[in-house]
Amino acid sequence: MPLIKLNKSSQPTGFSLNDPDFVNFLAGGESQRYVSAEKALKNSDIFSLIMQLSGDLAMVRYSADTDRSQAIIDNPSTTTNGFSFWQGMFAQLLLDGNAYAYRHKNVNGVDLSWEYLRPSQVQPMLLEDGSGLIYNINFDEPEIGYTTNIPSTDVIHIRLLSKNGGKTGISPLSALLNELKIRDASDNLTLKALKSSIASNGILKITHGGLLDEETKAARSRQVKRQTEMSDGGPLVLDDLEDYQPLEMKANIASLLSQADWTKNQVAKVYGVPDSYLNGQGDQQSSITQIGGQYAKSLNRYVQPIVSELNDKLNTHISADIRVAIDAMGDQYASTISSLTKDGTISSNQARFILQKYGYLPE
Repeated sequence: MPLIKLNKSSQPTGFSLNDPDFVNFLAGGESQRYVSAEKALKNSDIFSLIMQLSGDLAMVRYSADTDRSQAIIDNPSTTTNGFSFWQGMFAQLLLDGNAYAYRHKNVNGVDLSWEYLRPSQVQPMLLEDGSGLIYNINFDEPEIGYTTNIPSTDVIHIRLLSKNGGKTGISPLSALLNELKIRDASDNLTLKALKSSIASNGILKITHGGLLDEETKAARSRQVKRQTEMSDGGPLVLDDLEDYQPLEMKANIASLLSQADWTKNQVAKVYGVPDSYLNGQGDQQSSITQIGGQYAKSLNRYVQPIVSELNDKLNTHISADIRVAIDAMGDQYASTISSLTKDGTISSNQARFILQKYGYLPE
């Protein structure tokens, strides 16, 4: 019997980081423990927050020390504009905890364009010796198709909170699983309560009317309805033995409807932003400036993983200016400069120069 000698593959080998042991979306062996992005975006609170946060993160001014790096940051994609590309990347980051883009380079290793990748296209792999990551990617382009063992230097991989030392991120939606289940149950209960309620505008009581048959009662109801419509807002004339009471929404139904808003606080808490940004009540004792400061801190928490990844992959220094995202008109910045001028910290000429450079005042 001949012996077949198997040669070891020269390709790098590793194991998947998408395994539940590493990214535990299927916790405790329970089924349906993962909240899909498609389902989450059907929740108006989550959609509103993702749209606001991703848009603000895309508005942040990311500045690189080199012109080449700045050019690829400003216009990374050949299929869309820079803002839309980054908003899509950051929306995916907020939904999945990971955002991926493949770096198309020339023969000299210079970035030509970046291709957005859905998380379902990417399988992060840890090398067997633990020395780094590689990626298996299923490209949409048929001529490329499924490609394995792509080095981490060719992939932009932005992560949020991690349970495996920063190799992959965790989806914030996993923390909203129970809240969304309760929200769905509350919605179903509210719908059932509304459907089971009687669609009537009032109750007509007839004293000693127990002997009336159903047909007579229905006829009297129609007569009262016609009289109400024909009176054109005038008084309703009833017999001494009749009493009419208009219906009001019951407190229990109103309470069910008000419960539909409770998830705003939960969604805002998970993403670390003031709930006033979801039209919640917010902190009644905080001013607009204080709430804006809290949101700036929250936004900066998401900016830092982005800057860190760009610094690492582009081998240059990236700085981020979040003022344009949190102070769209520049009024708060101008107010701060004005206060510094009044305190004598800076002169009037310096203040004018700063505001002109910022674009608040014309040159």
